[in-house]
Amino acid sequence: MRQLRSAFIFLVITTACSKPLPALEGIDHDKWTSDKNACSGDRTSMKKAMGTEMEKLKGLAEMDVITLLGRPDENELYKRNQKFYYYYLTPGPDCPEHPPIPDKLVIRFNAMGFAQLVSMESQ
Repeated sequence: MRQLRSAFIFLVITTACSKPLPALEGIDHDKWTSDKNACSGDRTSMKKAMGTEMEKLKGLAEMDVITLLGRPDENELYKRNQKFYYYYLTPGPDCPEHPPIPDKLVIRFNAMGFAQLVSMESQ
């Protein structure tokens, strides 16, 4: 019984202390997540909005970023357990027609799994 009470208290504390995910203004979640590699151009139309909203992603946990933006188009495991997530903003290399160097959103996660750096790479 004591273990059950401790587990319940822990659950209440963790859910009460969690902050809500930020709202990304000008980003249509459904269109963003369905436009894998930006092949259909929906992400391209949201590129400017993402440029102003990307600072809201800093400090978020990896799973929170996936909740907001979906699975990344590419990811990279780097030294010291850092990860990079890449989301194409213009058609990526897997699209039929794509620029030589596509624009992309880059998110670097530290070893603890939090977004440490958020930037846009453009041609």
